[in-house]
Amino acid sequence: MNISKFQKLIEEMYLEKDSKRGLAKTFMWFTEEVGELSRALRDNNKEELEKEFADVLAWLFSLASISGVKMEEAIAKYTTGCPVCGKIPCMCEEIR
Repeated sequence: MNISKFQKLIEEMYLEKDSKRGLAKTFMWFTEEVGELSRALRDNNKEELEKEFADVLAWLFSLASISGVKMEEAIAKYTTGCPVCGKIPCMCEEIR
């Protein structure tokens, strides 16, 4: 499934409900899913990782839709290389 089709699918399932909830509350649900992903990563729980990555992605796409952002257009920022140095792989010096 491509990015546009996935966003459309998530919109068909959740846009009405998530729009009624509003951006701020939907973002809170998103952060809860990120927390669940964090636990799965920490525990190296392979079973949960796939589920939580999918949940985080679905909520992220829902937030984009509520905000009027088309993810396929948004990711264009990365399609020609690192947005800072323009290279693949990134050649930027680590800041941390």
